Amino acid sequence: MIPQELLDLLRCPVCVKEDKGLLTFYKETWLICHDCDRKYPIWDEIPVMLIDEGDKWQATDKESLPIPPPQPK
Repeated sequence: MIPQELLDLLRCPVCVKEDKGLLTFYKETWLICHDCDRKYPIWDEIPVMLIDEGDKWQATDKESLPIPPPQPK
């Protein structure tokens, strides 16, 4: 489980420059940006805040996100 204090600090690395970049914690496995709708996976309780990773899932509806998120092998 990710501590709430950490979740409160995390922001979308793309949107934080121009907007708030607030994130929603979704099903304990994704962080979804309110501004751009990028989705960042959480692997082994570690948020993966890489822009490339968020880009992969941007067009995917949150209801269609795989639970748990796929990890590279």
